[in-house]
Order: sequence, then C-alpha cells, then structure tokens
Amino acid sequence: MAQRGRRKGWEILKERACKKCHRIVGEESVCPICKETSFSNEWSGYVVIKDPEKSEIAKRLKITQAGSYALRVR
Repeated sequence: MAQRGRRKGWEILKERACKKCHRIVGEESVCPICKETSFSNEWSGYVVIKDPEKSEIAKRLKITQAGSYALRVR
C-alpha cells in the first residue's frame, strides 16, 4: 500500500517585491510594471488591486495597474 505525502505546516512562498513600485513578483528577473531589476525579500503588508481606476486604495498608493503589491519594502 502506497503512503500519501502529507504537507506539514504552511508552505512558505519566496515572493519578492520590487523596490521601486512594490509589485509582488515570483522568480521574475525584471518587474513587469516598472522594468526595474532591484527586488527585496524583506517586505510586509499585502494588497491586491483588481480595478485601480475605481479603487481608493490604489489611488492613494499611486497604483495604476491591477496586481499584488507590498505595502512596505525594505
């Protein structure tokens, strides 16, 4: 009888944030928003913007494209 693998704890995602526009990126080497190549693993806060034209949060954060963003990047 084969034993099924089990996940222990939470899987940790190694997502990085662009230092310039705060966009959350995975393993990409260039930011899809601002085309920068400087990323940080040290970020906090998470916001998902679906419709930046209607979002008050997007306007306040000066986000013009839909996506996931870090609130603070070190």
